[in-house]
Amino acid sequence: MTTNHQFKLAARPVGNVKRSDFTYTDEPVRDPADGELVVKILYVSLDPAMRGWMNESKASYMPPVAIGEVMRAIAVGRVVASKNPQFAVGDHVNGLLGVQEYAYSNGQGLAKVDPKLAPLPLYLGTLGMPGLTAYFGLLDVGQPKAGDTVVVSGAAGAVGSVVGQIAKIKGARVVGIAGGADKCRYLVEQLGFDAAIDYKSEDVAAALKTHCPNGVDVYFDNVGGDILDAVLMRLARGARIVICGAISQYNATAPVKGPTNYLQLLVNRAAMKGIMVADYYPRAMEAIVEMGGWIAAGKLKSREDIDEGLENFPETFAKLFSGENNGKLVLKVAAD
Repeated sequence: MTTNHQFKLAARPVGNVKRSDFTYTDEPVRDPADGELVVKILYVSLDPAMRGWMNESKASYMPPVAIGEVMRAIAVGRVVASKNPQFAVGDHVNGLLGVQEYAYSNGQGLAKVDPKLAPLPLYLGTLGMPGLTAYFGLLDVGQPKAGDTVVVSGAAGAVGSVVGQIAKIKGARVVGIAGGADKCRYLVEQLGFDAAIDYKSEDVAAALKTHCPNGVDVYFDNVGGDILDAVLMRLARGARIVICGAISQYNATAPVKGPTNYLQLLVNRAAMKGIMVADYYPRAMEAIVEMGGWIAAGKLKSREDIDEGLENFPETFAKLFSGENNGKLVLKVAAD
């Protein structure tokens, strides 16, 4: 009998997520019911948004994961049994399949992917939710023009690295903010950013003044907190700020720190707007086709940081908040 190992939420984390916030359980894999399919999970996507899903707060775009439920996560896998006419055994799919080895689905919210066109982890990164977030957040909300100065925080991460590269493709000047000299070198030497600021060793406000002498036209924010405040003081007239995330605040035990310098929006006639990728899912193929073309042409690079072993989920997830990961963080669960 095949066994399904799962991570279930055992407690609401306080501060950093710990292994004790989960229970690691197993149960037999059953046959699918009518209309269902069973997916063998191959890779699990580890994303900052998962931290918010663990909280009780109703101030999220999705309901919290209930205590005792399998931890919610996007994953990609292969259909191993099906009583759903839309999916055949052998199909590869991705969707909210959870942190486990096997998942049951009625097919809603699942998308077929083709491992012959791109490696499966790419469908969790540049050709998945992070890439779609970057594409639509920058182009629809940020609306960069050729010659604009675009600043992106969390620039070496799954979303930020794509944002910066798309901005370069569109003719913008791009400044990335990341943690550590290696990440900053990667942004400039490998991804073609015009400049990079190491928030761990540099004065971000002073560096922004140096690298953005005419102000910031578009700011794509993945971190919030002090870095958001620093960028607000360098806005150009008519700037657009894209709020994608605030990873600096997700493990905070005090109330979330909002922007102190928000009046710069008034002074500079600037706009701040959030991006929720789910709003753009009906247009997903538009982004996937264009980004796929850029990847094929060598204009868009992708880097995946792949750890192995479902049992290592809590420790691997923690890398997102310590800054240890390089690129899109993925957990390999099984071979195809």
